[in-house]
Amino acid sequence: MWVPPEDFDPILQHAPTRKSVAVFGAVRVSDGLLVTQQEKVFDAVSFQCFLKRILRHLRNGRRIVIILDNARYHHAKILQPWLSRYSEVLSLDFLPPYSPDLNPVERVWKMTRKLCTHNRYFATLEELTNTVSEQFQTWRRPNAELKRLCAII
Repeated sequence: MWVPPEDFDPILQHAPTRKSVAVFGAVRVSDGLLVTQQEKVFDAVSFQCFLKRILRHLRNGRRIVIILDNARYHHAKILQPWLSRYSEVLSLDFLPPYSPDLNPVERVWKMTRKLCTHNRYFATLEELTNTVSEQFQTWRRPNAELKRLCAII
């Protein structure tokens, strides 16, 4: 914001907050299907629940490869027995450190912020989550917009 030099800088009052909502997400690059799951925290248990949700979208005769960063809960020991049980149809591919731009879902997060949160004020966390959830609902079915956004060609 620009303020003339002869004026004092404005002081904006706001309530300090550290409230947040965790959202897991994956996009199928072949057709633009977005799968999301809102959680209170990111941990191994919530991540496993999200993986189970992704497995519901398994197509016959296909495998699911999930591209991930190296968050600690992605490597949790309690996940290993479950992952080995589904190793025929599900594999986790970890990105090198400091390379989030290689993950297609990061493009979805960026587009979501641009469409939903830029230049907008949300009085409550609930208003923000409702706005973002509505956008995710529009991408719940396969769509050309996300397919084009996440194209790997």
